[in-house]
Amino acid sequence: MKILLISQYFYPENFKINDLIFSLKERGHEITVLTGKPNYSKTHFFEGYGWKSDDFETINDIPVYRANLFSRRNGGAFRLFLNYISFAFLAPLKVRKIKGPFDAIFVYQTSPVTVGIPAIFAKKLFKTPIYFWVQDLWPESLTAAGGVNNKLVLGFFDSLTKWIYNQSKNVLIQSDGFREYILNQGIPNDKIIYYPNPTEDFYKPLQKVKEYQEFFQNEFFNIVFAGNIGEAQSFKTIIEAINNVKELPVKVIVLGDGRYKETALNLIKEKGLESHFNFLGSFPPTEMPKFFSHADALLVSLKKEKIFSLTIPSKIQSYLACGKPVIACIDGEGAKIVNDANCGVTSPAEDSLALSKKIKELMALDKSKRSEMGNNGRAYYEKEFDRNNLLEKLEGIFKS
Repeated sequence: MKILLISQYFYPENFKINDLIFSLKERGHEITVLTGKPNYSKTHFFEGYGWKSDDFETINDIPVYRANLFSRRNGGAFRLFLNYISFAFLAPLKVRKIKGPFDAIFVYQTSPVTVGIPAIFAKKLFKTPIYFWVQDLWPESLTAAGGVNNKLVLGFFDSLTKWIYNQSKNVLIQSDGFREYILNQGIPNDKIIYYPNPTEDFYKPLQKVKEYQEFFQNEFFNIVFAGNIGEAQSFKTIIEAINNVKELPVKVIVLGDGRYKETALNLIKEKGLESHFNFLGSFPPTEMPKFFSHADALLVSLKKEKIFSLTIPSKIQSYLACGKPVIACIDGEGAKIVNDANCGVTSPAEDSLALSKKIKELMALDKSKRSEMGNNGRAYYEKEFDRNNLLEKLEGIFKS
């Protein structure tokens, strides 16, 4: 099949869509990508990219067209607005440079939903159906993550979202918890397809990798937190929970970066918890399983917001795949997966007291029981999130 991916984010930005698209290419499909100039998680553009950089390149034999946009910079509300809106209105200008035809237009929609605008332009030009993969509910995420409560703004984006969904042949959802919200937006149930995030095949159980032992101390119960350190992750809850058990030999190893990191470091220092945290910075995803091999448990947390209770944090699939016990301080769909898989412990979002109790509960178990939890997680992953099965499912959706 000939597939056009439209996504505001793509390699070298680190998103799950990269592996999925490279895998579809390996399976013999002809892929073309329309994306933006990479800048996610940076204060400006990635090295070698900018307004004056080339708008075309080839990555893994995939033609990639890049639209100009305003970089996110410090991630403030105004810069994010410029970032979102510039891609939405500059990307359609690149569509006419793309050589069709296509069998499917595949849209990867994290925030913002406005990525659907260039997709609809491409749909009309190429006479090709859109398959819109929802990673983030709109306009709900505007309120939860952006603090937007203006009824006119929310009403506008609700109408825009409905229009984009209605222009799509299918609306794919990364969590079945999204279904009711989208049904309430007037989208028919038979148009909605549950399609969870696969994870890269390098996420797997490993024996302890000797070279990474230096980051861990055997006398501690080592909990690894991997990913963005932002407001959405409610890192303050983790700090408060560790403060509740500071008399115990527990340490949180943090792999990642984010806007909340400096605030978190200051709070840790204020509470005298420096010996219980180790911030190692960001590493390539391929390194994560090597760090995980030394972990006693893997930690995921989110704020207490409706939208976060409906989503499945993509790191859950990666954690399950690596066969380690999971500590989940989250509500809703993510917690349900951990409980259904019997692969760890869960506590309500932003409940630091409950989280500290669950950490103590997990520490009290013998190693064989924790190992059983990890094996349960891996088995659940193979049943529900196996990468090859999900790739075949996606191919079937495009062919239907």
